[in-house]
Amino acid sequence: MYWTLELASYLEDAPWPATQEELIDYAERTGAPLEVVENLKELEDDGEPYESIEEIWPDYPTADDDFYYADE
Repeated sequence: MYWTLELASYLEDAPWPATQEELIDYAERTGAPLEVVENLKELEDDGEPYESIEEIWPDYPTADDDFYYADE
C-alpha cells in the first residue's frame, strides 16, 4: 500500500467519519483511480470508522504544515 498526495486528494471530500466499506464505495462512486480503492482494501478493518484521512495516511499534509518555498 502506498499513498501519494494525488491519490489521497481523492478522499478529501469523503463523508468523514467513514468505515472502510464506506470509503471504498465513495472512491468507486467518485471515479477515484484503482490504486485508491486497492489501498483502501488493504487497510486493517476493525469495524470502527476512520475520522479523517490522517488516520489512513499519517503523513498527509494539513493546512498547519509549513511548506518550504510555499510563497514562491
